[in-house]
Amino acid sequence: MSELGDRVSRRRLLAAGGAAGVGAVSAVGLESARRAGAFRPDPDADRWAHGRDTVAFHGPRQAGVGTTPQAFASFVGLDLHAGATRDTVRRLLTVLSDDAAALTQGRAPLGDQEPWLAQNPSRLTVTFGFGPRVLALVAGDLRPDWLRPLPRFSVDRLEDRWSGGDLLLQICAEDRLTVSHAQRMLFKDARSTTAVRWIQEGFRHTVGSTASGGSMRNLFGQVDGTVNPAPGTEEFERVVYGRGGCPAWVEDGTALVLRRIAMDLDTWDEVDTPAREDSVGRRLTDGAPLTGSSEHEEPDFAAKGPLGFPVIAGYAHIRRSRTGNPPEQIHRRAYNYDVPGAGVPGAAGDVGLLFASYQADVDRQFVPIQQRLDELDMLNTWTTPVGSAVFAVPPGCTEGGFVGDVLFDA
Repeated sequence: MSELGDRVSRRRLLAAGGAAGVGAVSAVGLESARRAGAFRPDPDADRWAHGRDTVAFHGPRQAGVGTTPQAFASFVGLDLHAGATRDTVRRLLTVLSDDAAALTQGRAPLGDQEPWLAQNPSRLTVTFGFGPRVLALVAGDLRPDWLRPLPRFSVDRLEDRWSGGDLLLQICAEDRLTVSHAQRMLFKDARSTTAVRWIQEGFRHTVGSTASGGSMRNLFGQVDGTVNPAPGTEEFERVVYGRGGCPAWVEDGTALVLRRIAMDLDTWDEVDTPAREDSVGRRLTDGAPLTGSSEHEEPDFAAKGPLGFPVIAGYAHIRRSRTGNPPEQIHRRAYNYDVPGAGVPGAAGDVGLLFASYQADVDRQFVPIQQRLDELDMLNTWTTPVGSAVFAVPPGCTEGGFVGDVLFDA
């Protein structure tokens, strides 16, 4: 049987209702488009270099964790319908993995009625995360203690519409249309067994707008993420996958904490630059610590000013987020969000940061850092966590498998 025939047969077995029939019709349309020349290689392909870039979907680990952050992201929280079973989850993950694998490589899924929108993957990645209910159905014995809501912090003003969830889809790409199209295709797969709980969209610098490898800027104008373990290093392996540090809940698995942090730009605008820099502990222009001359220079927390006070105050964000305890580290992939027109007319609107934190053990790594920030961080004056969710990120899969399949055999 041909590869296309194999895919159609598999979808017929797994998809709900008449989805397979739609997929088969779409496949015919896709073949007709190819014969008509709609998919001829672009002779000027260099112009679309970034659009044709791909990130491998298959592998022992999921993409989208150690992957260099793309410009656009959509975090989607899904809830399983009542009565969902382990087999329900298996079927759902199989279909989602099939279509995510195709989309990330620039191929249209069988049910795609606009297959040309899949042609430019733009480094698309789709990362799956399991909430407590999904992991309990799939492999309850492997459910880690930290897979639960975070402790309540005094700064939290959490809203249900941005919190919790059974299944996470983290969809990232260099092109906003690519993200939107992939999200729509995956919604088609999931609509018979899940309901959308929330969608949180974010953005960073686009390709070529800043120096390659530089830290992002948040909407306060600050350099964001200076101290971050670099993928490919021993530190990253220890922090994210528990190699020699906090043990991971399963081999090649990790944990994701997603926090939606609202930022009060209106009152931030009322503060002068020295006061802003004092609250952060870094210069806003280049991200250098107040005791240094470049972004990645190590801060001197013992340095005193002319009057004998610490140059980096005790309430400064960089002091509160630091620790002498090596296990208390995280890997962050943060994104800005900006919802125009929300809130008071003429005000800054609903703006903030989608703080995505990866680590092997939430309780031993993320929670202690957040507790220190909760106790005394001057940035809390202008920031408020309004959403919070914790997910177990399962291992990746080989070609022909599905994300998390190893857990079904555990």
